[in-house]
Amino acid sequence: MDMDQLMYFQGVAETCNFTHAAERLNLSQSALSRAIQRLEDEVGQPLFERKPRSVELTDAGLIFQSRAEQILLIVEDMKAEISDDGQTGRLRIGAIPTIAPYFLPDLLRQFADQYPKANLVVQEDTTDNLVRRCKQGELDVAIVALPIPAKYVEIDNLFEEELFLVLPPEHPLTQKKQIRLSDIQHEPFVLLNEAHCLSDNIVSFCRQRSVHPLAVERANQLAMVQELVALSHGISLIPEMAKKLDKTERRVYRSLSGVKPKRTVVAIWNPYRFQSQLLIHFREAIHAYVQE
Repeated sequence: MDMDQLMYFQGVAETCNFTHAAERLNLSQSALSRAIQRLEDEVGQPLFERKPRSVELTDAGLIFQSRAEQILLIVEDMKAEISDDGQTGRLRIGAIPTIAPYFLPDLLRQFADQYPKANLVVQEDTTDNLVRRCKQGELDVAIVALPIPAKYVEIDNLFEEELFLVLPPEHPLTQKKQIRLSDIQHEPFVLLNEAHCLSDNIVSFCRQRSVHPLAVERANQLAMVQELVALSHGISLIPEMAKKLDKTERRVYRSLSGVKPKRTVVAIWNPYRFQSQLLIHFREAIHAYVQE
């Protein structure tokens, strides 16, 4: 049994398909099938249940997958530790879509200027997927918003930011000096799809104060939420970092009076993985950037 076989096994286990795994691994499907067959012969049991268009892990395959993941992560950490000079290496950085385009660009630019030999790989995904990928070692660090529905990840609070009410310019509420949550309880809302934690934050904040927002439309991107508000499809609550970058006059932002809706932005990582000097430098750079 060698490392290539373990990587081939992981490729098939993750894609549940020999064709897709072969494409990812840059192998022919026949070569991949032979490698998996030799692995199964060596283990003495089938690791996959073959179906017409997919494969599923057998009970033995599930056990093997758990150990294979551990072995591959140990080898990857060993290589990283040996070559750890604090200047070079790859950092895999994740962020949720309501943070990535607003928070990361300047941070990454500053870090790249300071560490030009570092290879920064950015991946945008939902909170659940980012947490899972941090736990599995696929990401070195991720920037998300609380709450985090998982254990076994380190959580570092970065900052709180206000969620601002966004309205079309002609909306009657723009004429009010103060806008309370009760003023918007009957207004139609434009929200992100339910996979995005920002929608949960908004709905949770409102419901805790006996206001039940009516979502008339949902979008996949925050920029689309802003555009729909500008077209008078409804109102919404937008993070401060997105408000700061919105220079158009087609939307009006107001801070709610009373208790203000906020979210807490955090960095997470797997504390059981090797922590390279470069990763430590990046986490320090995040805090320096926040303080600026």
